[in-house]
Amino acid sequence: MLRVLMVAAECAPFAKAGGLADVLGALPMALEKLGVSVTIAIPRHRVIDLRESGFEPVPSSGDARVSLGFESIPYEIHRSQLPRSSVEVFLIGNDRFFDRPGIYVDSITGHDYADQADRWIFFQRATMEFFKTRSPAPDVLHCHDHQTGLLPAYLPRFYRMDKGFAGTRSMFTIHNIGYQGRFPRDVLFRAGFGDSAFYPMSPFEFYGMVNFMKAGIEYADLITTVSPTYAREIQESSEFAFGLEGVLRERSHRLLGILNGIDDELWDPKKDPFIPNKYSKTNVDGKLEDKKALLQKYNLDSSHIDWPLLAMISRIEAQKGFDLLVSILEDLLAKDLYFVLLGSGNKETEKHLRTIIERHAGKAGIRFEFDNGSAHLVEAGADIFLMPSKYEPCGLNQMYSLRYGTVPVVRKTGGLADTIREYDPSTGEGTGFVFSGYDPEQFKAAIDRALALWPQRTRWRQLMRNGMSVELGWKESARKYVEAYELLRKM
Repeated sequence: MLRVLMVAAECAPFAKAGGLADVLGALPMALEKLGVSVTIAIPRHRVIDLRESGFEPVPSSGDARVSLGFESIPYEIHRSQLPRSSVEVFLIGNDRFFDRPGIYVDSITGHDYADQADRWIFFQRATMEFFKTRSPAPDVLHCHDHQTGLLPAYLPRFYRMDKGFAGTRSMFTIHNIGYQGRFPRDVLFRAGFGDSAFYPMSPFEFYGMVNFMKAGIEYADLITTVSPTYAREIQESSEFAFGLEGVLRERSHRLLGILNGIDDELWDPKKDPFIPNKYSKTNVDGKLEDKKALLQKYNLDSSHIDWPLLAMISRIEAQKGFDLLVSILEDLLAKDLYFVLLGSGNKETEKHLRTIIERHAGKAGIRFEFDNGSAHLVEAGADIFLMPSKYEPCGLNQMYSLRYGTVPVVRKTGGLADTIREYDPSTGEGTGFVFSGYDPEQFKAAIDRALALWPQRTRWRQLMRNGMSVELGWKESARKYVEAYELLRKM
């Protein structure tokens, strides 16, 4: 049996800040159906309700401590399972580092925690220390994003002889290369590598700083990212790779792009517990009632229910194309349509958005927050979903939108380019509306194409059915991961 240990900063449904959690909550179950034994390790974040999630403490078999520079710091372990599976999930705990309101950033200031490097070093070292004595050893140590970027370096340097990692190979998956984990050089000492590991062009060094993402790329036996187009983009330009494009080109023979899937059990309008009315591609009538519920949630006037409802669910940050949105939103809201936004992030951008939306009370609403139930209702109740991303490694919301018959308007980048095809009115084929340049006029033109089709109800329903017919689950992606794991096992 193929055995995989996945390590990440978050995992749904226990702790979620972004799409990484959705991947960790769904991919292991798809792998399990293919006969792979998967174990997950994440930090014990404050947001995790241990009792409600069924986590039980794992007794320590010895001195459960790790070194962080000159400090010796204890860790605690709790164990449960992913719902609807037998996938074991282990929490690596120490309240000093993870008893905090935000997973990645201080939810009050919106900035990184001052001890960010120490948090992720501790998590990675404690993970390795706990699993080094367990057996059987995993065939693959599957690491996700820069918060686990030191693990592919720890494995050959310190743990190759431990029974818990005998014969283990490493895979490093890049979910978003824009977040690289750059820190002052002294963190290498605290990480256990010492000053000798830091020199110009070393696997850890990046413009005089330590770079966790670079370390993961350099040391991993195999690198993957979350869509074929993104795998190509991050080798081509600093616009996408933020300076690591050369490193990726050097390791291109070890780089694969595997498109994410979605959990099509959780995201299913036929049985979604978060929406008041269920529907399917053969009967979409319930979607209108969900639209009414969404308008009510945002305190919008539903007397123009025939107007299209446009929506976004997103972190409010530059990557997501909010400068494009802000530049066209006033003109957009002059039209006969509704607009809702769910998300939080950059406070200055939030201020701009609030100013515009307050001028259009009754037809536009915004909630500077995120909760899973509201996200499901937005996907079900909206008619058009906007994703004008500057770059998008994969993106999940465009796939949720397809599943719910909500027509995506997306920029042609990363996973958006791999999942959405421009609608062709002459053939009736396609799944959404696509624009190429990072330009407000192109974004507006794509929205206008969608709005022009909206009154043509027969064609619009065909477009909805096109999207709802696309296979979006993890089955095919999981099969490709199994092929990659088998390749690693032969190395």
